[in-house]
Amino acid sequence: MNFDLAKRTAALSVGEFADFALGPREATGGPQGVWRAQLGTHWHNELRARAMAEHAAAVTFEIPITGRIFHRGWTLTLTGRIDQVLRAGSAVTLREIKTVTRALPADESELRSLYPEYFIQVASYAVLTRLASAPISSSGPSASGPDDPLSRLLVDNVDCPEKSIGRAVRPELVFVEVDSGLAQTIPLTPADDGLFHARLEEVTQFLNLRLRARERLRDLRFRPAFATARPGQETTQAELTALFERQPLTLFEAPTGFGKTGVLLEFALGQLRSGHFDRALYLTSKSTGQLQVVRTLAGMTATPPERDDPPASLAGATTPVAAWHVRNKSEHCVNHTFHCVRDNCTYLADAASRWSESGLARFYLDEHHARDLETLRAAGRQARICPYEITRAALAFNDLWIGDYNYVFAPRNRSLFFAQPGFDPARTLLLLDEAHNLPSRVADAYSHAFTAAEAFAVRDELHRTHASTALVTAWDHWSHCLHHLRTTDKLPPAAEDDVRHLLQAIADALPAAALDFAALGAATADAIWRLPALVEELATAELPRLWWCPRDGELALTCLDAATAIGGTLREFGGVVLASATLTPVDSFATACGLDAVPEVSAESVAPAPDRLGTLTKRDTKKLYRQLSSAADLLRVEEARAAAGPALLRAHTPWRDGSYAIAFDARVDTTFQHRSLHYTTTAATISALHAAARSVVAVFFPSYAYADTIARELATNAPDLRVALQPKRRELAAQTAWVEESLRSAHALFLVLGSSFAESIDALGGRVTHAMVVGPALPEVNAVQRARMAEVTRAGPTREAAFRRVYQVPGMMKVNQALGRLVRAPGQQARVLLHCRRFLDPSYTNLLAPEYRQGTSITDDSGLAEWLAPI
Repeated sequence: MNFDLAKRTAALSVGEFADFALGPREATGGPQGVWRAQLGTHWHNELRARAMAEHAAAVTFEIPITGRIFHRGWTLTLTGRIDQVLRAGSAVTLREIKTVTRALPADESELRSLYPEYFIQVASYAVLTRLASAPISSSGPSASGPDDPLSRLLVDNVDCPEKSIGRAVRPELVFVEVDSGLAQTIPLTPADDGLFHARLEEVTQFLNLRLRARERLRDLRFRPAFATARPGQETTQAELTALFERQPLTLFEAPTGFGKTGVLLEFALGQLRSGHFDRALYLTSKSTGQLQVVRTLAGMTATPPERDDPPASLAGATTPVAAWHVRNKSEHCVNHTFHCVRDNCTYLADAASRWSESGLARFYLDEHHARDLETLRAAGRQARICPYEITRAALAFNDLWIGDYNYVFAPRNRSLFFAQPGFDPARTLLLLDEAHNLPSRVADAYSHAFTAAEAFAVRDELHRTHASTALVTAWDHWSHCLHHLRTTDKLPPAAEDDVRHLLQAIADALPAAALDFAALGAATADAIWRLPALVEELATAELPRLWWCPRDGELALTCLDAATAIGGTLREFGGVVLASATLTPVDSFATACGLDAVPEVSAESVAPAPDRLGTLTKRDTKKLYRQLSSAADLLRVEEARAAAGPALLRAHTPWRDGSYAIAFDARVDTTFQHRSLHYTTTAATISALHAAARSVVAVFFPSYAYADTIARELATNAPDLRVALQPKRRELAAQTAWVEESLRSAHALFLVLGSSFAESIDALGGRVTHAMVVGPALPEVNAVQRARMAEVTRAGPTREAAFRRVYQVPGMMKVNQALGRLVRAPGQQARVLLHCRRFLDPSYTNLLAPEYRQGTSITDDSGLAEWLAPI
């Protein structure tokens, strides 16, 4: 749906109009994908051939229809395409064909309940045709064309029946069973016009609410994110706004503790108030970051306590922006077991029909209404409607959506955002915090793993529930294929083709299987639908993947590089800000996000100037410039070339100047092959560091195994030194509790680079003054990393450049992330020992943040003692 609130106009297809809903939607299946579309096309063609044989010149196909309707102050333009139009004397039959997976014939009331949008679509065609201002020729051509009267349909007012053309219009809906092709025709009656009018009311109600939101945003008032700006924060907002106006794809790098959340929220609210965007999305990679956004926004927009003379900065402040924090679907669930099948859940069954009487519309009609998770769950229990459906229904009416990356970048999750009525990425501001995690998170979303044990368990469930023979046979072949796989770093091409064939066979068998997902259970249902979703993903997302077997009986499809998917998604949005404390090196980050892979431009397309220019060879560049006709053209090309890449803003942080004292320890080599030769030296260095600090020190390791080895070494050589080794896989609250306890009781905290302890725990700032990094945290050399090296090298870079991108950049980013946690506010300082001679190699040193690149080189024990000595 495209709408212009200022002009009070909207344009949408008849299909969109029919599917539109303000509340929950009824659904009866899972992912359907391209394979379902192919089946639908097949049966449409079959019925077209039958109609041609039976009616010859009296039938036309795929007739375009456009209608402009004025209703409650809005002008709606509806466009569609009727499958078949049959003319018989003064009567016209409008026929719409829909394929379904359920068995036919079925009771009409059941089909109306399951597929209400299909009936609304046909009713819409009928209303538009009856109100057409031009008559329909009974001797029209056998195929539609630009002169077909239906193409010129113009409806002046839906509420003026006197404009009816006086021709009998007979709409009918033809259901086709995808497995057998069995058809069932249901004629619509004039009473079904009420479906069209009801949907028209819903659409205009939605538009009125969006108009109210726009008017609300014009008067947007909020507190500054910072009551007192920290040095460096004073100009950041203006700099970000000015830079964004020139390049709406901006990178914002600011250290931990700077206040990026507040800066981004101020920026977003300002952009919404100015009308540059209809909506803003604030996405992070962790739920903890989302909670921080919610807290910061609440502080900026909460109504101040009543007082006689409130400060000017607080005067009149209210909650002017409607924001919604989107939590995971399973967190909404109020059942004992999360198994989202409508036939098995009283909160989902008939939710659409019960919505209007539930009173849950208050969640979007009242932007002041509480919308935290517990409130949603309580309201859902009371109304007996799934709390997630409340979120789904209310989201479209909110100005700021807060959530996870997956809602934009993951194929299985993005429909929640992109299917919202009125959602237009081109009119949306996208804010991505913790953006350094984006490439790996999106690659994970496009990676998949399967095991023979899981497949056999699903097969047993299919047998138990008496699933169709075709599906059981296809799944049995899939299970045995996985069972016979043996450990390998790369699946042979022939084996990969076999796997693809088996996946397609299951996808083809599913539509007609009529599975009882309630009986199958949550785990089995999810395992089944993963396969057709993967088939569709492989057909639509051309990303480099490694097909390999990490263990016998296991298959992994690992996405090696998601840059294409990331870059394509980012460019859908009208504005994007990617923020992080560790975007350096920017060129590598931009490449990982697909921001340098822009379309190439031919000389013929120079006028008008393109929005983006790709990477051109010297020959292409010379050829392009020879065909430019003026200096103005040259200037436009240079401006377009400059706009091809993202702009970068680095926050000013004068309080970090001189806050780090860095030393490079050249005495040891912590590479995997040589680190065992230096275990004693590493342990002794930690003891010396603690003695100099006279308090707890933080020691960062590239792996748990390395940290555990040094802990045992210390237990032997320095038994009085108490070491706290980071535990594995703990929730944030448990992590924080462990850190607090260890800061009180231990002498040394052993943390693992890249873990949540090293990247997310902020308790170290100002409390740990001495730290040590035991080597760069280069990724483990394994099948995936070797495949990534091969993929990058294949694209053109040298092996050294590929090694930098695949190994060095991720490893040194973890070092930067960990060190950034040590100084988070003015006055904090840290002495950091980089414990490996590789840190002195320029290829590693240049990947450190600028404040860590200069320091003392330590070549012997006396040099270490001198550096540790009190100043």
